[in-house]
Amino acid sequence: MSNAPATSPAPWTEEKPTAVLVLANGTVIRGKGIGATGSAQAEVCFNTAMTGYQEILTDPSYADQIVTFTFPHIGNVGANPDDDETTNPAMRAPSDLPRVRGCVLHTDITAPSNWRATQHFNDWLKDQGIIGICGVDTRALTTFIRENGMPNAVIAHDPAGDFDLDELKRRARDWPGIVGADLASQVSTTTRHDWIEGSWSWPEGFSRPAADSLRHHVVAIDFGIKKNILRCLVDAGCRVTVVPADTPAEDILALNPDGIFLSNGPGDPAATAEHAAPTIRKLIDSGKPMFGICLGHQMLALALGGQTKKMKQGHHGANHPVKDFTTRKVEITSMNHGFTVDAASLPEGTVEETHVSLFDGTNCGIALVDRDVFSVQHHPEASPGPQDSHYLFRRFAEAMARRHNT
Repeated sequence: MSNAPATSPAPWTEEKPTAVLVLANGTVIRGKGIGATGSAQAEVCFNTAMTGYQEILTDPSYADQIVTFTFPHIGNVGANPDDDETTNPAMRAPSDLPRVRGCVLHTDITAPSNWRATQHFNDWLKDQGIIGICGVDTRALTTFIRENGMPNAVIAHDPAGDFDLDELKRRARDWPGIVGADLASQVSTTTRHDWIEGSWSWPEGFSRPAADSLRHHVVAIDFGIKKNILRCLVDAGCRVTVVPADTPAEDILALNPDGIFLSNGPGDPAATAEHAAPTIRKLIDSGKPMFGICLGHQMLALALGGQTKKMKQGHHGANHPVKDFTTRKVEITSMNHGFTVDAASLPEGTVEETHVSLFDGTNCGIALVDRDVFSVQHHPEASPGPQDSHYLFRRFAEAMARRHNT
């Protein structure tokens, strides 16, 4: 296999391309522009999910990435305000904040055919400032990523098809990438706020339980938190106070929470841990139950003395099998991460590995052996199983209940 993905025969048929994806190695992939115009540099990954494209593109964990969808039919459910995952208003429209930079499709956007749709996907991309390209051989691009790793690239869309390829190649080559980048601090909320909205159901919509019916008070540290994580916490009987990523441990403990949640988020966990790990260690010492997801899982491992490392292709999709050693069951999970916890680096005797990926054997969960502190790499709130991993939220609530009763 060549180091450059095949670009012909191209699925698109226009005489002049209106979008390009330029990889750091100089490869130019041509296609049809969709969504916003302009250009942006980012890391290219691929996602194997068949549904949830709007949730994927609004997940703060994809900051400074270009998502290649391996499923060819994207756009068939349109877009709507309810499926937006980010809680930070500044990330819901074009801004200088790190956010998803682009999307790559095989086929032109499918017309919406869903009763919940309020907007065509292409119009939604424009409003969100997300640059897209379709007509790409996504199978070849995915194979390239699997063999060579996730490349840095520039995606550009110009309706006139005028591109300075030399300049785009330079930008792709010179972009520093995600390693060493503390993106979580940049996407986090800047103000403390409360959350009491539960999950959606038909025909009621999102639930709004009375605050006094929510037994547990959880403080969630926002490294780029998703709305559906907050909803699942509410479903488990929690009222949630969301705090910025740089909130000191003393301020968090002053809120007298029953438990502490470490959220998902983007960027290099080692970079974020430089300021967050000391806070997490103090929170662990408080004895309060703690639960982390994705970046929160990596942050917990780093705070406990473990290490993280960059993955070659990452895990992005809704079909990842994970084994839970505590239940001896296999769950079908949703994943979105480009870094992983090095299981061999975890302290022996104090930390145990609770979950592992059945795709490649990488770590997917840890727990302290002497207290209710645990985390997972996958996203239980994304419901790919559809509810294989929802027990983790109940496990967290049960831990808080035990501590409350002692």
